[in-house]
Amino acid sequence: MQPSQECSLYVPSWVLPDLFGVFQVDETLAPFKLTHEQLMLVKSRMRAGLEAGLRNKGPSAVKMLPSFVYRTPDGTERGKYLALDLGGTNFRALLVNFKRGLQQNTRVNHKIYTIPLEIMQGTGEELFDHIAQCVSDFLDYMGMKNAHLPAGFTFSFPCEQTALDTGTLVSWTKGYKATDCEGHDVVEMLKEAIKRRNEFDLDIVAVVNDTVGTMMSCAYEDPQCEIGLIAGTGTNVCYMEEDDKNEDDSRDEEITKMCINTEWGGLGDDGSLEDIITPYDAEVNRMSVNPGKQSFEKLTSGMYLGEIVRQVLLDLTSGGLLFRGRVTETLKTTGIFETKYLSQIESDRVALLQVRSILQQLGLKGTCDDSIFIVQQVCGAVSRRAAQLCGAGMAAVVDKIRENRRLDHLKITVGVDGALYKLHPHFSRVLEETVRSLAPHCNVTFLPSEEGSGKGAALITAVAKQKPIDKYLYSMRFSDETLLDIMHQFRREMVKGLGRDTNPTAALKMLPTFVRSIPDGSEKGDFIALDLGGSNFRILRVKVSHEKKQTVQMESQIYDTPEDIIHGTGTKLFDHVAECLGDFMEKHNIKDKKLPVGFTFSFPCQQTKLDEGVLITWTKRFKASGVEGMDVVKLLSKAIKKRGNYDAEIMAVVNDTVGTMMTCGFDDQRCEVGIIIGTGTNACYMEELRNIDLVEGDEGRMCVNTEWGAFGDDGRLEDIRTEFDREIDRGSLNPGKQLFEKMVSGMYLGELVRLILVKMAREGLLFEGRITPELLTRGKFETKHISAIEKRGCQRLKENKGMTRLRTTIGIDGSLYKMHPQYARRLHKTVRRLVPDIDVRFLLSESGSGKGAAMVTAVAYRLAEHSRQIAEILSEFRLTTEQLLEVRTVRWGLC
Repeated sequence: MQPSQECSLYVPSWVLPDLFGVFQVDETLAPFKLTHEQLMLVKSRMRAGLEAGLRNKGPSAVKMLPSFVYRTPDGTERGKYLALDLGGTNFRALLVNFKRGLQQNTRVNHKIYTIPLEIMQGTGEELFDHIAQCVSDFLDYMGMKNAHLPAGFTFSFPCEQTALDTGTLVSWTKGYKATDCEGHDVVEMLKEAIKRRNEFDLDIVAVVNDTVGTMMSCAYEDPQCEIGLIAGTGTNVCYMEEDDKNEDDSRDEEITKMCINTEWGGLGDDGSLEDIITPYDAEVNRMSVNPGKQSFEKLTSGMYLGEIVRQVLLDLTSGGLLFRGRVTETLKTTGIFETKYLSQIESDRVALLQVRSILQQLGLKGTCDDSIFIVQQVCGAVSRRAAQLCGAGMAAVVDKIRENRRLDHLKITVGVDGALYKLHPHFSRVLEETVRSLAPHCNVTFLPSEEGSGKGAALITAVAKQKPIDKYLYSMRFSDETLLDIMHQFRREMVKGLGRDTNPTAALKMLPTFVRSIPDGSEKGDFIALDLGGSNFRILRVKVSHEKKQTVQMESQIYDTPEDIIHGTGTKLFDHVAECLGDFMEKHNIKDKKLPVGFTFSFPCQQTKLDEGVLITWTKRFKASGVEGMDVVKLLSKAIKKRGNYDAEIMAVVNDTVGTMMTCGFDDQRCEVGIIIGTGTNACYMEELRNIDLVEGDEGRMCVNTEWGAFGDDGRLEDIRTEFDREIDRGSLNPGKQLFEKMVSGMYLGELVRLILVKMAREGLLFEGRITPELLTRGKFETKHISAIEKRGCQRLKENKGMTRLRTTIGIDGSLYKMHPQYARRLHKTVRRLVPDIDVRFLLSESGSGKGAAMVTAVAYRLAEHSRQIAEILSEFRLTTEQLLEVRTVRWGLC
């Protein structure tokens, strides 16, 4: 047959069947060849999974489990530690000795024990009894059965942790099916097995995942190692997540981190990988012990790659494209094609004869060279896809770390372990190339772990033993989930406090202040402001004038409030205030003037009008008798009248938070919130009158004093209070009261730190165990010392205004906010993170709350003047009885 003159290619007929076979093989393998765009999609889905797992808002395929490992080794770790490593068909026991010296010197002894299949899939008690038996044998072998060693337990299965030494098994993986383990603490199960054996004792300090162990092991060699990767029988990644993401470039404080065990093998369990899953993957999943679970792991880990290859070979053979169409019983056998064969078949150093020998071992005899070539193609396609998918996942992790740290370029090391990474001839190269391609701004070094994850478990134990502060402080580190839960509870209490029927049982009393407006710029006059709220009493004269522009002139004087006055009688306290006021007026030559007075009284008061305040309860160490339940305006007016040498009209009594809001509101009319964070803490805000059942009327607004220091007095904060918080409360003047205030205000923070330091010193963890009399003295460690050492509620307004995005200003005052070097930044960052749809400006009150009391008085004067003018205008329409009688007489006369 002659070729057509119009054809550029002549293909002999005898070649067509072979070419057709090649096309079929290529078509079969095409879904395994992922494009750059597909890999970028996998990267973005992994990133979304990481973020969703961290937010913990509903179920997430990527679990992002906290490990409670807060730092990597720094090279100072010393001593002997036992490491137990369970994660596959073998159990390993290690004794790791970190020695002193000029260079890091580590000695490791270990033994490996087999875990029989009947133990892996038997009962939990049988499994942990077997582990305890192996540990007993190892301690015998090392001659250390009588030693009480600290131990780290590498448990390479997904666990929920609430502390470093607890791990509740979420679900078995890697072929394990031991009963009565899921949902139980594996550390407790191991301790019970050791107790049953009654031959030795261990101090199990930490339970960790193998990825975490790998990261720690490599971090001992390279301090830049902050990621751990396992690519072997299973696959997983952990990394050091920023627990305190900076809002700016400041690096004044150490950033708190925690290692997160991603459990990334679950990516795709929600269907997000359906577009890359082939029919062969689906069949492997269907036949697995956990169908529908660990989708990403089934595409990438050594436990499944060989089986995927077998499924493809079986399909090609059935189609007559392999092994001359002979489907042997061996090829039908699940699990016969192990992943180790991929490594051997794909090796560049293996000749065709050796590949044929491998296939013959599998019962695939008489294999021609073409079949060997196709088998190599299949193995290469499956393993390359696995490496690329791991690379896409790793690119998502390193880019997240880079963005967390606000870096243009990131240099980081990944500690890596697992047979697939170490033994496969091309896996590591393809993985690293993929990461470079998908995360071009990250310089990633992969460091193989020489000692495995066991040494890492020993290092975690060493770090925990030598730097034990985390066991005291981790309960004070709150996740965003916890903070959001507190925020929602707070909002519910606010609504409860605003209701007439629910207010009596509400922790937040939501007290109406009868302040109905913030300054609008038209205020003017001469006012006196009194400010009583702590150990100092302040008096101000505030002149507001309008010449060319509105100006404020202030003169002030501070008077001491002695302890005997604070803890004496109410009469003595208000006589002292009246005496100070008289002295101030005399010094400023205004005794003959009757100036309007605003009274900042920084204690919870019940008000029915602006110039009345009934004290509910004293706070901040005040205990003056005969005041609680009384109107403090009347008490002060009585004391002033008793002196008889000057006159003053107290027009308004306000809380210091209200004073702060009004002070800042004078400068920024968007200021509708006032917060005090100092010796005590409290907040107020402008609430819609229709929402305040405690006050008549629906039109307009009124400032509400939340008295938020009492939040938690009903027990709702018990799950986050520590032993130190409870000790602070027991030793206070008002046990069981103001619990929120005792956790956040300056009056208590110093004492809180002192109690922690005392406990750590008693356990020999600080100051070489020496405890000085000063450290044992209550109140000796003041909050100002915290500031010196560290020196190196807006959602409601948005709902009221019905706005999708609110811009508001918060007036804020208090020594803790002003003086602590990091407090303000942390507060701003937390608020912005929890309510991202609100633009919040924090405005520091420069003049304190005293000026605010004068502003309240000035506003009251302005409103009173407006009312007078309106009344004057309307007076012409008000008829007297005589006028009405006259109208009636005229009307009858007309009739």
